[in-house]
Amino acid sequence: MPLLFSYGTLQLEQVQIETFGRLLKGEKDILEAYQLTMIEITDPEVLRKSNQQFHPIISFSGNKKDQVEGVLFEVTEDEILQADRYEVDDYKRVEVTFKSGKKGYIYIGK
Repeated sequence: MPLLFSYGTLQLEQVQIETFGRLLKGEKDILEAYQLTMIEITDPEVLRKSNQQFHPIISFSGNKKDQVEGVLFEVTEDEILQADRYEVDDYKRVEVTFKSGKKGYIYIGK
C-alpha cells in the first residue's frame, strides 16, 4: 500500500470521511529538511470539508534541523488520486523518505 504523509487537514476525521469514505490508519513520523508555512484556501469545497481558511504547506529547506511532524497513512492507489483532488492547485505531490526510513508521498508547495 502507498503511504501518504499528512501534516495538516488530512489528519482531520471529517476530511478523511468526506475524502476517502473511511478513517485512515497511520503512524506518526517526521519529515526532515522541510519547513512549514500557511496559505489561504479559497476553494469552496476544501473550505467546506476542512472548515479552515488557512492550511499548512511545506517547502524544502535543505536544513536537517527543519522538521515537520505528521502522520504517515496507509492508503490505496485510488485514495492517492482522491487526495490529489482534495489538495488545491498550490500543492504538488512528491515521494520522499521520512526519518523512520519509510518512503511515501507528501504535498508540497509548487
